[in-house]
Amino acid sequence: MKFKPLDKRVLLERIEEETKTTSGIIIPDNAKEKPLVGTVKAISKKIEKDCDFKVGDNVVFDKYKGSEIKIDGKEYIVIDAEDLLGILG
Repeated sequence: MKFKPLDKRVLLERIEEETKTTSGIIIPDNAKEKPLVGTVKAISKKIEKDCDFKVGDNVVFDKYKGSEIKIDGKEYIVIDAEDLLGILG
């Protein structure tokens, strides 16, 4: 299934954090916070030409922003472009 965000929104896929600490301790799923970093998967046509990021960029976003959706069994976030804080390079 293909998804194209409307208005000034972006589709992100979260980048999962490491489940093991450097000392080898495994962190259980219920103790982990959801990561605030994601990969841009789609950009709305309204902002595609003028935005500073592109599909494939890793970006940081606000903690309590966006709507979680499932597409073909994978979880994504649809977020307003203005809630993106920066690009990881």
